[in-house]
Amino acid sequence: MTKKLGIVDATLLVSGSMIGSGIFIVASDMSRMLGNATFVILAWVLTGIITLFAALSFGELASMMPNAGGQYNFITRIYGKRVGFVYGWSVFTVILTGVMAAVAMAFAKYMLVFFPEWQNYSFINLSLGDYLFSIGPTQAIAVAMILVLTYINSRGVDHGKWIQRIFTVAKLLALCLIIFGSIYLLIFAPKNSFLASNFESPFSVSTWNKTLLSWNSWKSIFDLDFLIIAFSSAMVGSLFSSDAWQGITFMSAEIKDPVKNIPKALFYGTTIVTVVYVLTNLAYFTLLPIKGITADTSNLILKNGVAFAEQDRVGISATAILMSTFNLGDGKLLGTYFMAILIMISTFGCNNGLILSGSRLYKAMADNGLFFQAASKLNSRLVPGNALKMQAFWASILCLSGSYGDLLNYCTFASLLFYIITVAGLILLRKKEPNADRPYKVFGYPYVPVLYVIFASLICLGILISQWKIAVSGIAIVLLGVPIYYFFDKSRKINSPLQ
Repeated sequence: MTKKLGIVDATLLVSGSMIGSGIFIVASDMSRMLGNATFVILAWVLTGIITLFAALSFGELASMMPNAGGQYNFITRIYGKRVGFVYGWSVFTVILTGVMAAVAMAFAKYMLVFFPEWQNYSFINLSLGDYLFSIGPTQAIAVAMILVLTYINSRGVDHGKWIQRIFTVAKLLALCLIIFGSIYLLIFAPKNSFLASNFESPFSVSTWNKTLLSWNSWKSIFDLDFLIIAFSSAMVGSLFSSDAWQGITFMSAEIKDPVKNIPKALFYGTTIVTVVYVLTNLAYFTLLPIKGITADTSNLILKNGVAFAEQDRVGISATAILMSTFNLGDGKLLGTYFMAILIMISTFGCNNGLILSGSRLYKAMADNGLFFQAASKLNSRLVPGNALKMQAFWASILCLSGSYGDLLNYCTFASLLFYIITVAGLILLRKKEPNADRPYKVFGYPYVPVLYVIFASLICLGILISQWKIAVSGIAIVLLGVPIYYFFDKSRKINSPLQ
């Protein structure tokens, strides 16, 4: 593999892989769970902080092990090849391909905004007991997106690099339009802004009745169950929206001066996205009331507010208000089209980053004899073409299965578990290998990794209590990798260089 990605491209890969469809949707569900604009913003800030803490910790590990495979290499060196394989298995089956499928489906659904007559059409309908298996334009477009991006990335790193540059910059600029539009409203038409009213009672806690636009109970902010369970449940959405930043570590072999540039890219990329996400949510609360306007109003967007935005598409609602504010015609229609284009750009760039980086992990596993050997081969463009095809095949199956939504929930929990053991492993590695070369050392050690492990563990605990089916299912999918490991370990013909 050739080193073709500098610090700018590495940073764009980090930020571009993080920004998908979540930022335009999850604020609604978070608002219903937390019932308070202050807590929603705090949840995003906390997500940004723990993501940054993890990224800083990964920077030290990446500087020690600047080889293709990233987190797989870290876990293997710290805990052994069995745990490393289980991580790689989870990435292939759920964590990465599940996200690819969900992001591709989001792309397809918003593309069909321009072709509404196709939305309810199906090519295949099969009834299997209580399960209805259906394939229509949504699935076809999602699979086509994955295949097109796989082909582009199989043509060489330069092709994927330019896709990432164009689409990451485009979606950052589009998000900035929403942010600056809300600032304009706040300055020049403050009476039409909801920012002050949304933050009037910054520490009031409530439980939402999801069918009525009203509060139905009150609690104290100091209730431990609220702090852990409510925040943990709400942060599933923000954590998903802020995930995939570690993909850059899979590509160490193609990063120029990876020892220096990967830690920098992780810091710059996660910081940029955190700031943009917080400002975007503040823009939502500037343009829309959190719980909607209960009085009779012909404006359904304002009546629904953030928490009850139609189909949770708060991004469309906010953009529609902006369009109306600037007298650009039918605000809802233009806002829908603008947001549909923005989400298509965002998801296309997001999946490009995931596809570009993910295949490098499978190659690293195959090099160690712990994946299909064909995945280790480079094509004529010096990229792991077979690994790209395997990844595309499984992600496409997930698109067709219709279970991608469940897999997305499972992989968020599973991904968080692996982040915890990786960051905890940094502390173990400091003790096991005190004299190892560490070109970059995490800022604020040991507080930064310790705080991350504590915060992330509390979130996992909250998810386990409030959404135990998701948590248990995620753990079960991960554990399936253990028997499969023994199959690969028994048949492998080469010894792993990582012990």
